[in-house]
Amino acid sequence: MSAVLTIDHLGAQGDGVAATSAGQVFVPFTLAGERVTVAVTKGRGDLLAIIDAARERVDPACRHFGTCGGCALQHMEMSAYLGWKRDKVAAALTGRGIDAPVADIVACAPHSRRRVVFAARRTEKAMLLGYNQALSHQIIDIAECPISVPVIVEALPQLRQLAGILCNTGDAFKMSVTATTSGLDIEFRDAGKLTDTARHAASRFALDAGFARVSADGEIVIEPVKPMLPAGDVPVDLPPGAFVQAVASAEEAMADLVAGHLRRAKNVTDLFCGWGTFALRLAKRSQVHAVEAHQPALDALDRAFRFGEGLKRVTTERRDLFRRPVTFKELDARFDGLVFDPPRAGAEDQATQIARSNVPYVAAVSCNPVTLARDLEILIAGGYTLKSVTPVDQFLWSAHVEAVALLEKPRKRR
Repeated sequence: MSAVLTIDHLGAQGDGVAATSAGQVFVPFTLAGERVTVAVTKGRGDLLAIIDAARERVDPACRHFGTCGGCALQHMEMSAYLGWKRDKVAAALTGRGIDAPVADIVACAPHSRRRVVFAARRTEKAMLLGYNQALSHQIIDIAECPISVPVIVEALPQLRQLAGILCNTGDAFKMSVTATTSGLDIEFRDAGKLTDTARHAASRFALDAGFARVSADGEIVIEPVKPMLPAGDVPVDLPPGAFVQAVASAEEAMADLVAGHLRRAKNVTDLFCGWGTFALRLAKRSQVHAVEAHQPALDALDRAFRFGEGLKRVTTERRDLFRRPVTFKELDARFDGLVFDPPRAGAEDQATQIARSNVPYVAAVSCNPVTLARDLEILIAGGYTLKSVTPVDQFLWSAHVEAVALLEKPRKRR
């Protein structure tokens, strides 16, 4: 059924939302104030025509926009887009009754994303490599990607060939590509059983292409050079499958906020530390205890510390912080500064322990404003004052937004 609708606002995922007698209809690739013709099916509308366009509408940067599900908002003028993302963070806080100063969002430029996760699948005609269409398992084969760093885009033909060499399944699989300082680090997931023939062919191909590493389901196929990324000025060799902040400039902005807030702390703990994005930078000024569940990430952090220069002591601890959060007694016994950067689910139990502690300086980093607001509510209830929240855009033209929250608690007199 087709209908003419007026878009009232953008929803949390960037879709336009129109109110109808049958309830809300979500229409991708539309903007607030637009009158559009859509085909409506079960609360979702497929855009057929734009009758009255919003003044914020611009031409998309990519030929694949509208079919590829990688981007949702290329049709929105940049200042309006950034304002919408900032408002997402502010709305999440307001929803928890938190009245906090929300700074201007830190923007990221096109062609700056250094880590991407492609979907791939072999068909009768070709090897598809790209992104899933929105709300679909259909893979859109791409020839360009304006969010990604040029070195990844330029390598698309070679990446497609490598996927063809290692593919041993008729199902879709994932191919993560990270641009490191020593070359592309490529990891396959669920591409099928790795045969000796495929291993040898992929190794020869990777050597010819100049790739730093190829791995499959955590197993290194070939590693001509160590994939390296810096944490500030400390080089780190990444383990296969390591979590990497998507945009280097966004990582630097977040690290600067965290380091500035914890500058007076002598003993800091970094919870959910990964391979040391924050820990190794903080070690320039403070002793750091880094806690993480993934042992290869901790090993990479420890190696970087031992070979780094000008760093104070860094210790590591393998610990599942969801099952066994660091207790308030442990925190009070050792630390006067803390940063935590959990996955999208947030860190409710760990936040509860932090709230009970007397650690005076806390920085909370999150890629999910909703769970960040929940965790901040816990900290505020425990006596912390929220000094600032800074949104950071490192997922360009998507609905995702990062944020850094800085909190303080008055020191208790001993």
